[in-house]
Amino acid sequence: MTKLTHLDGEGNARMVDVGHKQSTTREAVAEGFIQLTEAAYQAVSAGDVPKGDVLRIAQIAGIQAAKKTSDLIPLCHPLQLTGIKVMLSLEKENRIRAWARVRCLGPTGVEMEALTAVSGALLCVYDMLKAIDKGMAIGPVVLVEKTGGKSGDWHRA
Repeated sequence: MTKLTHLDGEGNARMVDVGHKQSTTREAVAEGFIQLTEAAYQAVSAGDVPKGDVLRIAQIAGIQAAKKTSDLIPLCHPLQLTGIKVMLSLEKENRIRAWARVRCLGPTGVEMEALTAVSGALLCVYDMLKAIDKGMAIGPVVLVEKTGGKSGDWHRA
């Protein structure tokens, strides 16, 4: 079994020390979806949501979420992010797709930041549309690819 890195020898939680690792360029891409009713989808499409422009506000929420990842995930390292891009789009079958690319130059990866960006954006969509559609469903939210670091590149098949 692989050694659990977030536990010390006595079973206590710890944030892994990455101080000895070389800083490299790292990037991660994640995506996720939220399923809407026809009424909610049409309201977003027509720009007729009382709270405002759903896709633009959710885009900003996703960027903010990436920046706050270490505040939300207890053992996640705070990173100096060098780039965050979040995009949302209306998709077929009453879905919205959120996509995020996060970059840093550091000793550890940005997968959690990309996943948090997508999750934050989708939660914002839910918040803005909950008066129209309480039955929205978020998911899946997945890592699409990551580059850099000791483990190298990874791409979802």
